[in-house]
Amino acid sequence: MQVKSIAEQLFFTTVRIDTVAAHGGQGSGTGFFFSHKIGEQSFPFVVTNKHVVMGMREGALSFLQRKDSLPTLGNGFRLGIQDWPQAWFGHPDPDIDIAICPFAPLEEHIKQQHNVDLFYRYVSSDMIATPQEVAELDAVESVTFIGYPNGIWDSKNLLPVARRGTTASPIEVDFEGTPRFLIDASVFGGSSGSPVFILNQGSWATKDGGTVIGSRIHFVGVIAAVFFRTHLNTIVAVPIPTQVQPMAQQQEMIDLGIVFKAHTVVETIEAFLKARNVDTSNPTVQ
Repeated sequence: MQVKSIAEQLFFTTVRIDTVAAHGGQGSGTGFFFSHKIGEQSFPFVVTNKHVVMGMREGALSFLQRKDSLPTLGNGFRLGIQDWPQAWFGHPDPDIDIAICPFAPLEEHIKQQHNVDLFYRYVSSDMIATPQEVAELDAVESVTFIGYPNGIWDSKNLLPVARRGTTASPIEVDFEGTPRFLIDASVFGGSSGSPVFILNQGSWATKDGGTVIGSRIHFVGVIAAVFFRTHLNTIVAVPIPTQVQPMAQQQEMIDLGIVFKAHTVVETIEAFLKARNVDTSNPTVQ
């Protein structure tokens, strides 16, 4: 497969996360490759939600291998991580559901110990919309997110699933005073940790009714939670469950997902670097 277009590259930004809880229950979620630049240095991480990885007894990441510069579809590498709980670092605010794991040591281990080269594409901090670009976004924009809903993926080729929806609250506005916005989309278990993009190819409409010819992509956030209607007919927001289990009849999903804004990923990385006293002039993160 030739990976050329923006849309094609998005299929290689994610990693499948499989976990085992303390009671033995199995779960799955989505992580993605993220590179944060400070000056000329880049710091690579795997990003997901806290509730996907923290409190789990063990876990593994599934990658795709490459040959030369191309992905070898269907040829994966599954890495079980020792000391799984210690591998992850969460956003310092307990209410912000973002967790990260340094990627460089993982990739080096896979290369040195198993002689395996990985194929992936980073979501870069350069792709985060600037405040001016956010102000130019309309209240309702089409969004694309990539992941493994209910653990579903192309198990033959080891590719994730792309889904689409629209913003249900303006990205420019902090939903309920928190760094989140809503999307109108079918968000299921396993979608936790999915990166969310505004992706326009060919053209897009501006707020003033004009049309811009070209393509654009912005990384705008990470899916973390979904709204349910309970048997008491109240609407509650809960983290997207990672374990595949029947939903109680009294609960009904209302197709509204909650997305933490992209800048919360950068905040988590910067908190990690500060906590580890990492020299930002040296891109090696242990």
